[in-house]
Amino acid sequence: MTISLHNLHPNPGATKPKKRLGRGRGSGTGKTSGKGVKGQKARPGHHGARLGFEGGQMPMARRLPKRGFKNPFRIEMFPINVATLERVFEAGATVDLDALRAKGLVPKLIEHVKILGEGEITKQLTIKAYRASATAKDKIAKAGGTIEVAG
Repeated sequence: MTISLHNLHPNPGATKPKKRLGRGRGSGTGKTSGKGVKGQKARPGHHGARLGFEGGQMPMARRLPKRGFKNPFRIEMFPINVATLERVFEAGATVDLDALRAKGLVPKLIEHVKILGEGEITKQLTIKAYRASATAKDKIAKAGGTIEVAG
């Protein structure tokens, strides 16, 4: 017999009829619907097993002391070294966020770049960045380039 859409069926015993709960004493699953009497697992909903629940014991997240501070206004910087700019860009190029993205140096969701002074730079580059370290500014100026800092 060939298999086609009209004669497909599951293996014997692979499917069972749905258990009809709460349909009277004669059904075998009437009254308490097969859940026994009272108790946590007889209750409707999540049975207390939500994330972090420890059976009524004070949860770990509430037992441990809370410390520190997370600044909601912090600006996340993406670091780029001058050695990387030296390697990737030609002399006289303008280096900004779009140019860095085009060269694959910066992920597309990054909004702010900080230029750091690691390595050497000899090419004259026009750099536009959100921030730059003092070392980076010094190295870029010595190479004859300019840096424009936004922030």
